[in-house]
Amino acid sequence: MDSFITIRFKRKTAKRFQEFSKKNFKTHTETMEAILDFFFYNEISPKEKLGPTGRTIEAKLLKRINAVIAIMRDVEKTQTKPTVAMLESLFQIDEQKKKPLILEKKVMEEKGNIRFAASKADRQEKENGNNGV
Repeated sequence: MDSFITIRFKRKTAKRFQEFSKKNFKTHTETMEAILDFFFYNEISPKEKLGPTGRTIEAKLLKRINAVIAIMRDVEKTQTKPTVAMLESLFQIDEQKKKPLILEKKVMEEKGNIRFAASKADRQEKENGNNGV
């Protein structure tokens, strides 16, 4: 059996270590070995910061996602909707061009009346000419 040694810790630190040890390992010795092995194998110091935590990364991502959404909304308002409105107005103009204008209708009616009057006059001349022969 291995011999034990006493190490002095402040009461607050010893309580934290005991709680951690109970949650994760069977004995305090296994806990301390795991902690020391972690720092040794990963070649890091307990005083070093390992970088951003998951929460800070998530917060940054949410900010960027919100910024992207704002950019997309701005593009939709300033580019997409006006372009769609312009295209719709172009299609509406095409539909109006298919219908004859009111001025064109009058010209067509006048031309039709002239032809009708001329053909009527021709008929009268033919009737008068036939009667005179």
